[in-house]
Formats: sequence, C-alpha cells, structure tokens
Amino acid sequence: MILLLCLLLVASVGTYLWADVELNRDVDLGKITDRVPHGKGTNYLIVGSDSRAGLSAEAIKDLHTGGSAADGRRTDSMILLHTGANGTTMMSLPRDSWVTIPAHIRPQTGVHYRPAKNKLNAAFSFGGPELLIRTIELNTGLHIDHYAEIGFAGFVNIVNAVGGVDICVDRNIKDEKSGLNLTKGCHNLDGRNALAFVRQRHQEAHGDLGRSRNQQKFLAALARKAVTPGVALDPSKLYPATSAGLDTLIVDKGMSLSTLASLFQAMRSVTAGRGKQINVPVSSLGFRTSKGDAVKWDDAQAKKLFAELRDDRPVTFEEKK
Repeated sequence: MILLLCLLLVASVGTYLWADVELNRDVDLGKITDRVPHGKGTNYLIVGSDSRAGLSAEAIKDLHTGGSAADGRRTDSMILLHTGANGTTMMSLPRDSWVTIPAHIRPQTGVHYRPAKNKLNAAFSFGGPELLIRTIELNTGLHIDHYAEIGFAGFVNIVNAVGGVDICVDRNIKDEKSGLNLTKGCHNLDGRNALAFVRQRHQEAHGDLGRSRNQQKFLAALARKAVTPGVALDPSKLYPATSAGLDTLIVDKGMSLSTLASLFQAMRSVTAGRGKQINVPVSSLGFRTSKGDAVKWDDAQAKKLFAELRDDRPVTFEEKK
C-alpha cells in the first residue's frame, strides 16, 4: 500500500526508464470477466499483502510474521482510493468483511466453486488479485481501474530507507502477536515497528476497524515524510526507498509511472486533509458466521456511499470514531 517509488518522477530520465522497466505488471485487468461497468472518476485498489518474499528466516522471526518466504500471499489490508471532480476518498475495506465471493475456478486445484459468502481476504487466497477485484466489484458496484500491491519486505525496507516514520499514540500498546511495544507518546518507527503498528488489531477497541484507521494514519505520516527535502532530495535515501518499493510492488498491466504518480499525489492530497479517509460503513464488528466472527457492512449506508463514489458525487458519509 506504500507507493513511494513515485518520487522517481523528480529524478533523472535514466532512473525513470529503469523504474518503468522494473515495474512488475503482473495483473491483467483486461482478462477479468463479469466486471461491473465503468463509473465516473478513477478507482485504485491498493493492497498490502502478507507476502514474505525477500525475507530471510531470521527476518520473518524478528518481524513476527509467521510462515516462511515460500508461503503464498494473502491480503493484510485493502484500500479503495477514488479520485474525481468532487475530490478524493480513501476507503478502507476490512479484511474480515462478510461478502459474497463470485463463482470461480481455483488455480491451485482447477475445481469450480459457486458464489458463496466468506470473508473478503479469502477471495485473494482462493484466486489472487483477479478474484479479489471481482469480489470487490460485485459487492460495491465500483469498477476497479488500477491495482497496486506491496508485500511485507517492501514495506519494511521503504520505512527503513526513509529513516523511519514519526507516529504518536495516546496509550501504551503491547501486542505479542505483532511484536508491537509502544509507550504513550511520539515515536520514530523503523520498518519492524511500523509493520507491527499497521498489523496489530488485538489491542484496538474496534478490532479490524481500528487497524484500518492505524493503517490510514501511518500512510498519512509516511506520505508527509516521503516529500520532505531530507528524503525527496537526498539520493542516498530516495534510491534505496525506490528500489525497496520495486522489489515487492505488483501493479496492473495498464499502470505507467505517470499513473502511479497520479495515485501517489491523490494519496498525498487525502492524507493531508484535502479529502476523506473512511472505513466502509459497518453495522457489526462481531458478526457470527460459519467462518468465525466477521465484519458486517451497514447495507443502507454502504449502498448510498458506493452510489456516490460510482457517480462521482460528493461523499456524505461521516464515520463515527
């Protein structure tokens, strides 16, 4: 979910061409079937995956991620970013959202599955980015125009490359699962602690929604740090950060560096307060299902919000904190 490499646009032409070639355009939106019609404005799906590619066994242990570098990847965070004539809206989609996953064939087995209810992050596990995009489109009615995904290693390396990110918390937070251990106050988070901060939810009163808010808070802080002269104009930080992002960044085939730059500028705008940062409207955080507790969307409010985004109208939804 971190797209710092867009800062390359202020660098040399040679570096720009290098980055353009290095982009991993692995997702072909043109091959996805049963898609909803285009709306007005542009919708980006930004995904933070739990891919451990690029991490050593020692790093995996130190980062409290579990698993191994050979494991597949799942969605750890999902943000739909809408830009248009009426501004920018950054909407988090909790990974435990209770949604309908459309009919699909699982690549691993070739077995055909009918539409079924499940948690949102299961879509990625079952069919990768393509099924995740179909699932989000089916449940929101919003056409996804571009896709960007980054794994654990890229996230950690980017934060370290920019010299850490400043975050303030209003209480002590200690979470054994993520490894986070912060005292009340302000801290400069390195890559390890930053990853723990955006992953932990067990110490949040609102669970998955609390985690989504932390992710948006951190994204805003990172966007501010990325454009400071100490980073943007310092090759010793800019180039390592760019390389770190390219290592695990996956985008769609239609994503150019200029499009990526537009995405980054939209993120900067909304995190600077010139736009909305919200979670999808929710009616229940502990909705009992056959797959365990899930997050149930507020159908009426969500439907209204999705219609506003689809038609590129001003967003009227105000999230209760």
